[in-house]
Amino acid sequence: MLKLTELDGMYHLDAAHSSIAFVVRHAGIAKVRGTFESFHGWALLDGGQPDQSALLVSVKVSSINSRDANRDGHLRSPDFFDVARFPAITFVGTDFRILDDTHVEVDGDLTVRDVTRPVRVPFTHEGGAKDPFGNERVGFTGSTTISRADFGLTWNAALETGGVLVGDAVKLEFEVSAIRQVDAPH
Repeated sequence: MLKLTELDGMYHLDAAHSSIAFVVRHAGIAKVRGTFESFHGWALLDGGQPDQSALLVSVKVSSINSRDANRDGHLRSPDFFDVARFPAITFVGTDFRILDDTHVEVDGDLTVRDVTRPVRVPFTHEGGAKDPFGNERVGFTGSTTISRADFGLTWNAALETGGVLVGDAVKLEFEVSAIRQVDAPH
């Protein structure tokens, strides 16, 4: 397996083999899980000089899927994401720190509803492989927790028993498969 320090080149996110998911506490007693079904991104990796690496991921917010059509409609509304005004969530990686052969931390700017905040995402390099079609692939998993309030997502409802309907902490989970782009012949 290639070490992180050996990765080099442009990689495009393979959305068909990747996922961007979220988990948030509901009514203080359960967790709601969901995904974003439409996203794209790329990473320019330079394992030898991580400070020369770059990353961009863009998520189509209207593709939110929490397995409940009514809830998804509410999440798309101005109470939450307001997809008519803010159709995308973006993450731009600004700093890459290789911790060891399989772990990297990516600091970057997460933008939700035109509010940008710094976020750190620790990733584990799950390996690399050549698929049956000749593509060089790399895999990463990662997660981080953000505050909804930090991004202006403050809608809530009080519960009779105390507390609120929607938790503030949102765990973001990433399963990434990316394909190395082959340079065109000169």
